[in-house]
Amino acid sequence: MEAIDWLTEMSRRLEKRIPDREARFEFLRSVHYEAMRAGLDPQLVLGLIQVESGFKKYAVSSAGARGFMQVMPFWIKLVGTSDDNLFHLRTNLRYGCTILRHYLDIERGDLYRALGRYNGSLGQPAYPNMVRMAWQNQWSYTKSKLALR
Repeated sequence: MEAIDWLTEMSRRLEKRIPDREARFEFLRSVHYEAMRAGLDPQLVLGLIQVESGFKKYAVSSAGARGFMQVMPFWIKLVGTSDDNLFHLRTNLRYGCTILRHYLDIERGDLYRALGRYNGSLGQPAYPNMVRMAWQNQWSYTKSKLALR
């Protein structure tokens, strides 16, 4: 039941950004699966996606990062196969979550430093602070918060 509550609440919050209900539910199920697979909080991943791409599947940065989690193409050569498409929902989420987990491991659980590495801004506070604010202000979820509504 808790998974259904989470999905329903996150879907409500994401409705303006991804209007199509089926696409929104597929997106959220995929985020939840890939985040949990990598040992990450799904709400943290939603905060990161909000900051990185604004929930735009086909976002491309000036540096060439792609998709929801703004994954740099060089990662394909390092950990993937040449057939991997960074605009594919599950592929992008798997790469992004795996990369963030890798950086968390390198930084021994220090989220601030791991986020800096993810964004290429290690030591600069702006990016980690934006992700943490999005996570806490937009995507934080507990059953008790839901019960208060």
